[in-house]
Amino acid sequence: MHYGADYNPEQWPEEIWPEDVARMREAGVTMVSLGIFSWSRIQPREGEFDFEWLDRVVELLHEGGIAVDLATATASPPPWASAAYPEILPRDENGAVYWPGSRQQFAPSSPVYRRLAAELVTAIAERYAAHPAVVMWHVNNEYGCHVNMDFSDAARDAFRRWLGDRYGSVDALNEAWGTNFWSQRYQSFDEVFPPRKAPYSVNPGQMLDYRRFTSDMLLECYLMERDLIRAAGASQPITTNFMGAFKPADYAKWAPHLDVVSDDAYPDPNDPESFRAAAFQRDLVRSLKPEVPWILMEQATNALNWRPANAPKAPGQMAALSAQAIGRGADGILFFQWRQSRAGAEKFHSAMLPYAGTETRTWREVVALGEQLAALPALPAATHDARVALVFDWENWWAVEASDHPQNQLDYLAIVLRWYRALHRRHVQVDIVPPSRVASGVDGYDLAIAPLLYLLREPDAAALVSFVEGGGHLLTGPFSDVVDEADRFREGGFLTQLGALCGIRLEDFGALVEPDAPPTVPGEREARFSGEFVPEARATLFAEEIAVTSDATVEAAFTSGRRAGHPALTARRAGRGVARYLATVPDEAGVQVVVDHVLADAGVAPVLPGLPEHAEVARRGELVTVVNHGARRVDVPLAGIDAVTGERVDSVALEQYDWALVFER
Repeated sequence: MHYGADYNPEQWPEEIWPEDVARMREAGVTMVSLGIFSWSRIQPREGEFDFEWLDRVVELLHEGGIAVDLATATASPPPWASAAYPEILPRDENGAVYWPGSRQQFAPSSPVYRRLAAELVTAIAERYAAHPAVVMWHVNNEYGCHVNMDFSDAARDAFRRWLGDRYGSVDALNEAWGTNFWSQRYQSFDEVFPPRKAPYSVNPGQMLDYRRFTSDMLLECYLMERDLIRAAGASQPITTNFMGAFKPADYAKWAPHLDVVSDDAYPDPNDPESFRAAAFQRDLVRSLKPEVPWILMEQATNALNWRPANAPKAPGQMAALSAQAIGRGADGILFFQWRQSRAGAEKFHSAMLPYAGTETRTWREVVALGEQLAALPALPAATHDARVALVFDWENWWAVEASDHPQNQLDYLAIVLRWYRALHRRHVQVDIVPPSRVASGVDGYDLAIAPLLYLLREPDAAALVSFVEGGGHLLTGPFSDVVDEADRFREGGFLTQLGALCGIRLEDFGALVEPDAPPTVPGEREARFSGEFVPEARATLFAEEIAVTSDATVEAAFTSGRRAGHPALTARRAGRGVARYLATVPDEAGVQVVVDHVLADAGVAPVLPGLPEHAEVARRGELVTVVNHGARRVDVPLAGIDAVTGERVDSVALEQYDWALVFER
């Protein structure tokens, strides 16, 4: 179990460094991420490298028994780079430059940036590839975090090349984007621009492709650096830190290129339900690379600095969230950062070693957690522990939140999280996967929930159909199976791929006005639905007009609004499974009611029965993790071996923020 933090020794005088190593040993630190923002220190001028200071730091850490996750330092170009080459700076959709003075001020598709980054990475990798202290490589940092999309001239030129590779001909591009609408037809790729600021709505196919292009340009930067590290002879694992469900980068496409997935997570202590969103993020990153443990690369020991109000973590909360990550597949618990900064934009961001010193609660909790993690044996990798798949697809996310839809208030991630929270409250293990990864049978899932699957590719639709016919239970809808991968309607109307499976026909989407909308906004605000297995619940966003076309049954109907008396939830048996379609997005309570129904019908049981909602449980092979996030004590009948103490237990009693890792034996 790795334990540590980002280490930024260049922020401190050299005489502090030996003290840092001594304190790290006291805290139980086993690994630090080094050099993430060190470009200006490593390369003070173009063509000139200064590694002497970094050599001394690496040797000090190695002598202290602390491993190094060595960064490539490319996340923040130094001032000399943009002064000499202003073309490396990114631009927003208005053409305004993102100037130096912060971080991540580079255009990912800039040939000059890539050349400068390649020279730096090559120099670092050749120097440290064989160093025994280096156990992992850390490429860049949080790709796309601040510059979600670049609209520079470098991006323009790269986008044209990307489109040529994707479509082969400008006629194929015109067909995909439907450019005969609004006289947008192109005669060559050189006429195409990024979707910069325009008088009105931009072409949805163009915007979707630009999101794909943006993710691909960032991935190209990662792959360039990875390949340079390998070319230098390095054999250590290579990673870059993800940020959970981060919209600009399609991590499902990235994950195969990482040796180990690492992730940065900062749940809000001000939000009493944030531990569920944190659990979602852990399950997502675990699911990106199944059966390979991941690393929590960054979290906060205490308060942050970048929210409107930055509450401290409660006593024990930091360890509880760390245990949550371990239970959901992590083999490393790291923080930003080791020593709290004295200057700079993040000086109020907490650290393992607070600026207030070692006579602090934060330091005591850091040391205590280090002792507990050091006592852990090797933990099993996550296997086929989840029986439920929650479908989450990045390209669909980009498409479903585009403009000019029947419902323009869709927050895809928020709605997916609503379904996840309902499953989490029932203590059901969940994998979060793209539709292509849904499978039924011995090694697959019993239940798949696929909300708002607006963009549905043919192979993904085939996977869902196969899942149901093989014995799986599927719940999908509304606003699903509407467009193809180019954001075009398919021939034959809506639900052309899933309609027959579900036994329904979709006629209209029936958008609802949100109840909290201003009273001046006209339209229907309220719809409710109920049925034999579904007590009355509130419908939001949609009340679709669907009609049963075959042997589907109506499990719930709308009871108010324009669709009163018409189907809201249908079910149809297909092959050995069941396909359900829900014609609305229920509110939080309604989602819970529907989830309880489909879990029962699919025969999915919780990891442990009888736990209250403020507790959580996760299975990792034979390891079961229980965390109490609430104020009330939780007594859990759980027999096995305590993974920290090695002692036999028959039950565990957990006060608020207590946790237990138990091998079920």
